[in-house]
Amino acid sequence: MSDLLANLNPPQLAAVTLPAQHALILAGAGSGKTRVLTTRIAWLISTGQVGPQGILAVTFTNKAAKEMRSRLAAMLPINTRGMWIGTFHGLCNRLLRAHHREAGLPETFQILDSADQLSAIKRLLKNLNVDDEKFPPRELMHFINAHKEQGLRAAQAEAYDHYTSGRVELYTEYEGQCQREGVVDFAELLLRSYELLQRNEPLCRHYQERFRHILVDEFQDTNRLQYAWLKLLAGRGSVSPETPAACVFAVGDDDQSIYAFRGAEIGNMRDLQREFELANVIRLEQNYRSQGNILDAANALIKQNRGRLGKNLWTEAGAGEPIRVFEGLSDFDEARFITEEIAELVRDGMARDQIALLYRSNAQSRVLEHQLFTVGLPYRVHGGLRFFDRQEIKHALAYLRLIANPDDDTAFARVVNFPTRGIGSRSVEALQEAAQRANASLYHAAASLAGKPNTAVTRFIALIETLRAETRDLPLPEVVDHLIEKSGLRQHYLAEKEGQDRLENLDELINAATSFAREEGAPLADGEASATGGPLASFLAHASLEAGEHQAGEGEAAVQLMTVHAAKGLEFDVVFITGLEQGLFPHENAAQEQGGLEEERRLMYVAVTRARHRLYLTHAQTRMLHGQTRYCLPSAFVDELPAELLRKINRAMGAGGQVPAPARAAAGSGWPAATHGLRIGQNVRHARFGVGVIVSTEGAGPEARVQVNFGSAGMKWLALEYARLTPA
Repeated sequence: MSDLLANLNPPQLAAVTLPAQHALILAGAGSGKTRVLTTRIAWLISTGQVGPQGILAVTFTNKAAKEMRSRLAAMLPINTRGMWIGTFHGLCNRLLRAHHREAGLPETFQILDSADQLSAIKRLLKNLNVDDEKFPPRELMHFINAHKEQGLRAAQAEAYDHYTSGRVELYTEYEGQCQREGVVDFAELLLRSYELLQRNEPLCRHYQERFRHILVDEFQDTNRLQYAWLKLLAGRGSVSPETPAACVFAVGDDDQSIYAFRGAEIGNMRDLQREFELANVIRLEQNYRSQGNILDAANALIKQNRGRLGKNLWTEAGAGEPIRVFEGLSDFDEARFITEEIAELVRDGMARDQIALLYRSNAQSRVLEHQLFTVGLPYRVHGGLRFFDRQEIKHALAYLRLIANPDDDTAFARVVNFPTRGIGSRSVEALQEAAQRANASLYHAAASLAGKPNTAVTRFIALIETLRAETRDLPLPEVVDHLIEKSGLRQHYLAEKEGQDRLENLDELINAATSFAREEGAPLADGEASATGGPLASFLAHASLEAGEHQAGEGEAAVQLMTVHAAKGLEFDVVFITGLEQGLFPHENAAQEQGGLEEERRLMYVAVTRARHRLYLTHAQTRMLHGQTRYCLPSAFVDELPAELLRKINRAMGAGGQVPAPARAAAGSGWPAATHGLRIGQNVRHARFGVGVIVSTEGAGPEARVQVNFGSAGMKWLALEYARLTPA
């Protein structure tokens, strides 16, 4: 026991050893929350308060769940595989597999990822002859998912105008299509699971009595339905009020709530405090990641937000280096500075993969990528095309899905003519019409053509039936290998000029099936193996749930590029936060959204706290965005940081007060010395920056701009059409 609790700081120890009661753990960035969660589970089990099967632990990524299992296995001599540790979607999938009949689903129901869901919606609109310009498929998908995440079926959705009424009707049709095909989207996993527990009192009571401790990671990211699901399992608002409530141990950070666009409800943390009458709110404030100046900047920034639960990060690591602030003349100048700094850091021994470039919008990456490529610095865009999203993998999975469930119309439509086998769009449309008339799947409509031998559609049905028969008794990896060969996928990509990478990915899919079969080989606890739907159904569910999280070979160390949203949960020795300009970060849309600016500030807080040792804040006076030059003001977030923590390293004025070469070139390039009545050397006044002197001019008419030295405020390039400069 002493080994288990060793090296915990006092707040961590208090959280881990809490008595059996509800608690909220406010865990700041880098404060060891994963260690606290895992050690809490180990402590509960090792002290005999609960068995491994009495724990329900919810994470937001499969990576986090895997890490938790791994740490627990190292702490305790138990088999963690049977424990209920996973994401909301993964746990709900497990529940629905075990109780598919009660949930009204076939045993081999399939999971639609986002791309498959969009494809299913497009097919629905086409079958119903609905104008997809009036009802854009992607918007309809967001409408459906948003309602599901609020716990609302189509019958409960509010139709407050004619257009919304149309979307509600399409939501109804979509529900019917999914039920007929035996498929569920990600949002449906949670909603169907919640409805199952809510209406089935004996089943709900079984799980309430089983799970005595419910532990939740990243609680600030929960949406309304996820919170309702947790409350139901915990016995709050339960169908079984006599069942004693489970103990909820929620770990989160309201200062890192940045997923409102995904439906996350920051108010869930306050609701938890009120509804569970929490006596314990423990703050984990000691940071083990960043140095003092970085944390002081983060604290000063986030204090501007109102209604926080409140905490203040600190460290024993010392103040460290000041935060470097750079202002470029343009986004190209900003990118040049960044690459020069990176090159210097690498020469000094910094690993490239410990350097991250963060940006608010994906559109910002182009200039950075171009400059990195130009100077020969290897880089990787974090969150690029992922393994299970690659074309050849989705084709192979579609064949596997058809073997497991022939009523899966999305899979059928994807591969009915891939590789090409002479089934044109007209034939597919005829099948869709026949399926609609018969209220059947595309596969069954195609199978009805069995009396017409030698047609392409009949041959495709025969291929799938043969594959199903030939793979029935094969081990999972051999099923995948056999399918890739017999479906024609391997031959198709062998014939492609650049098909080698795709073939290697198909081979990797076989490897993935082998690893999955090996990892899943041990029997599940409580006799649950029979409820999984078989190895193929389990593997397909795994592929859908893991989509986007498996990364192929990493290759050489590379500079990491990513959005700030993608950076959450990561940390690096050196971080550049780029594009810190008004309208970009904070984003211009934030001003129109309630609470938008505070969420942008939380996003900036997340960005700052990704850095361990060195932090750069960069911005530009002009930026090319969406094909247009944009004149920029520095982000208000930079002004919110204490000046004593910052070191400005602008290159707009060189050593000895010399105007830099680009500005000298502009001044001597033939542009008039005076523009809009102003001239080089003239003192001018700006409403924000105060009094300065013009050191350079550029352009004419609406494109005219001047470079002004504002002294303590630095050098600024200003567009004269907007700057409203007056002689001083």
